[in-house]
Amino acid sequence: MVEKIIGGLILALLTYTGRTLWQNRQHLKLLKLLLMPWLRVRVSVAVLLRVHEEDHFVLFTSPTRPGAFGPPGGVVKYRETARSALEKLSFEPEQRNRSVMRLDLRGFLPGGRVLGFARWLQREDGREPATECLRRELVEELGEVGHEELVGLAGNVAFQHVRRVIDGPLKVAGENYRQLRFVEVFDLVPDRPEAAELRAALLALADEAADTLVISATRREIALGRAGKHVVLPQSAFLVGDRRLREDIHPAG
Repeated sequence: MVEKIIGGLILALLTYTGRTLWQNRQHLKLLKLLLMPWLRVRVSVAVLLRVHEEDHFVLFTSPTRPGAFGPPGGVVKYRETARSALEKLSFEPEQRNRSVMRLDLRGFLPGGRVLGFARWLQREDGREPATECLRRELVEELGEVGHEELVGLAGNVAFQHVRRVIDGPLKVAGENYRQLRFVEVFDLVPDRPEAAELRAALLALADEAADTLVISATRREIALGRAGKHVVLPQSAFLVGDRRLREDIHPAG
C-alpha cells in the first residue's frame, strides 16, 4: 500500500513537472522564479530597430538619458481591454512622468506571476504587435531627433524579425527588485523603395559630424559603452547578440 502511494506521488510529480516544462518551453530560464514567488520583478517589453552598414550601427539620442544613445525603438503598449488580464497577474504599472508613456508594458510583478505574464505576451492578445509598436516609435523618435522629413518613409516600411531576447532577471544596484526585459529586434525589409531610402538617410545622418542626435557605433564601441564622446546604452548590445554586456544607466529625473 505504501509503495503504491509513493509511486502515485512520484507519477503525479513527474506529470506536473513535464506539463510545466512543456507549457513554458519558450521561457525555461524563468522557471526558477516559481521558487521565488515573493520576489518583486520589474518587467518591460520593448522592440528595437537595427540599421547598420557592416560594423556601423545607427543610434539615436535618448530623451530620458541625456548624452546617451541607443537603438531606435521603445516600449510596447497594452490595450485598455487587457487591464483585467494584467490585474489577474498582479501587474502593477510603473509610475509615468510623461503622458506618452501611458499604457506602456513596464511595471512590477510578483516572481510567481512572471511565467504567466510571459505566456500572455506570447499570445499577443491585448497588446500592440511588435511591428506596430516599432513603426509608432520610429515615427515619434524621428521627430525627437529633428528629422520629421523622414516620417513619411517610416510609415511605409515593413520589418523583419532578427531575434528575441529575455534579459534577466538581474539584480539592480540600490533597488529591492530584479529587472527582466523582453526584447525583440528587427531589421528593415529591403523590398520597398521607402525602406532603402530610409536606411540610406539614417546611415548618412549617423555619419554627419554636425548631427549630434544621430550617431553610429561599432561592435567594439557598443561593448565598451562609448563611441567617441558619446555614451552607448547597454541595450545596444542586442543589435549584435542576445547578451547584455553592461549594467543599465538609470534615466534622469
